[in-house]
Amino acid sequence: MTTLATTRTAWKAAHTPVAGVPRWAQITAFAIPLLVLPSSLWRIVGITFHVPIIAGADDLQDGGNLPSWLPIEMYVVLLSALSETLAFTAVGLVSTWGEVFPRWVPFLRGRPVPPLGAVIPAALGATILTLLWTVAAITMPLGRTMQGRPVQGDNPLNFHSWEGVLAIAAYAPLVLWGPLLAAVTVAYWRRRTNRA
Repeated sequence: MTTLATTRTAWKAAHTPVAGVPRWAQITAFAIPLLVLPSSLWRIVGITFHVPIIAGADDLQDGGNLPSWLPIEMYVVLLSALSETLAFTAVGLVSTWGEVFPRWVPFLRGRPVPPLGAVIPAALGATILTLLWTVAAITMPLGRTMQGRPVQGDNPLNFHSWEGVLAIAAYAPLVLWGPLLAAVTVAYWRRRTNRA
């Protein structure tokens, strides 16, 4: 068997939904990383590759409060990769690796994942994401930062330009991330603790 075939088989085995997972939870868990993807691509294309799709992009290029050793382009790639990785953890709530630690995890390999070991971080994440993106959805279109201060320079999220509409379209799905993660977390908790 080739390395590619072995990798494909291992991937399929690890990400196949476990028995008892409701179909809606499977679809939701696999949709969550796709909800995060538009904002990640928008950031990478507009800031890392300097494609002119962001209103006020010149204000973003200085890096704001980033340390001088971290270029904004690298920060955006790292932020986007981290966002996608965190979003992909929702798949663990419906897959085997969310119930049994994978072989590559030292000291824990093959042992059952304690239900609260997955539920607590997932519930905390769902709460934070719901609050974060709800506040952002309210404040940013009004020309305010999440702290309530006026946005300096051009507001990249407005309906007055195609760039603003594109930015809103890229970020709007993030409002669903927290509530959908919460729903999948509840389904995981019920399944793992046999609650109806």
